Amino acid sequence: MSEKKEKSAGELLREKLVMKSKNGFSKLSDEHLAVIDAYCEGYKAYLDASKTEREAVIAAVALAEENGFIPYVKGMALKAGDKVYLNNRGKALLMAVIGTRPITDGVTIAAAHIDSPRLDLKPVPLYENTELAYFDTRYYGGIKKYQWTAIPLALHGVIVRKDGTSVTVNIGEDDNDPVFCITDLLPHLGREQMSRTAGDVVRGESLDILIGSRPFKDDEGSDAVKLNILNILNEKYGIVEEDFLSAELEAVPTYKAKDIGFDRSLIGAYGHDDRVCAYPAVTAILDAGTPAYTAVTILADKEETGSAGNTGMQSAFLEYFIDDIASAFGEKGHHVLSNSICLSADVNAALDPLYPEVMVATNAAKVNHGVCITKYTGGGGKGSTSDASAEYMGKVRSILDANDVLWQTGELGKVDAGGGGTVAQFIANMDVDTVDLGVPVLSMHAPMEIVSKIDVYMAHKAFLATMKRD
Repeated sequence: MSEKKEKSAGELLREKLVMKSKNGFSKLSDEHLAVIDAYCEGYKAYLDASKTEREAVIAAVALAEENGFIPYVKGMALKAGDKVYLNNRGKALLMAVIGTRPITDGVTIAAAHIDSPRLDLKPVPLYENTELAYFDTRYYGGIKKYQWTAIPLALHGVIVRKDGTSVTVNIGEDDNDPVFCITDLLPHLGREQMSRTAGDVVRGESLDILIGSRPFKDDEGSDAVKLNILNILNEKYGIVEEDFLSAELEAVPTYKAKDIGFDRSLIGAYGHDDRVCAYPAVTAILDAGTPAYTAVTILADKEETGSAGNTGMQSAFLEYFIDDIASAFGEKGHHVLSNSICLSADVNAALDPLYPEVMVATNAAKVNHGVCITKYTGGGGKGSTSDASAEYMGKVRSILDANDVLWQTGELGKVDAGGGGTVAQFIANMDVDTVDLGVPVLSMHAPMEIVSKIDVYMAHKAFLATMKRD
């Protein structure tokens, strides 16, 4: 038997000094991978039930109540171990577990968004053209418009009648439901279309959804197909055309979350950005027990359009919530926020070997290498971003390493290739130490995005470790 060769001085020095980055499959046991697979089954179920921000709130509230959370009422007494949630207008959610340390020591925040790119119906959406009925739409968030044609779409949302009553709409998800579609031009006649730039191949005003072709049989009017659609909607939902003026209806892909690949190591689904971080942020606070620092999970709306509005992170609802919690202990909210930390739970772009030209490999997140810390986002000269401090980066690294969290770092592409932002800047503006931490995504903002099961679970583990810090 040959003797084991001693390591050279260079090998020993490399082990000591050089940063290591390994694929999770080379580091995790079969038992650990089985836990990850089981966790991701719950995530897939959450995705299928949460294709809009309203549905994501409903699903998260159900999980919260199953785990002992109760609605927060302003002025209620609070003590260590109490679990409360605040539903903001059905489209954003705050959850908190009161910790054992004084509230002025700060809170631990995990902040994700639950809106995703989609197609919204216009206020007056229904029209007929050459005996075909359509819904007129306006796209929401950053999309490649051509990706939304010739795929099956479902319709989700709420319609509020003039008398204040409302009806929930969900058509296209059940196997017995009809689905909807945006037609595209056949290649035989698409020569002019294909000569356009990619952003103009399909134009925004062409993203209208085909919804029917059968005319109302007892009518000779020019809009008999539209009339038949209105009649169907009236019989099913008790609405009239004017009720669309007070509706929020969203067209989303009908795809269910599915394992990707022969090895089932990946998940393909609509809406990973950013529900792939929202779900781990929720499960982490459910598993946090009674932490030392009060733990807060926030699920916000409107991130894809700039986080404006009273359910977006630029509103004051997080600040007001912290102030109310502080008041329960006779303290000021801004004193709490100044000592708080936040993981802005948002995705980053995974390195795609088919498109390497937009990434710098040494500063790009890789699939299966764990959750990604993004020190800053923005574009060009770090515009519209929160740049985490060295001190806070050091604290986060220490927490993750101490809890065996598989993690990596990444930028959002090459310096001048583009860029993007997250909610981190708005929370940092509250005087909170903040950094982005989330899951790398392939095909981000497409109707079907792809993530690694390992990376999803490591997001849960990262949020949990941070919430349970001493």
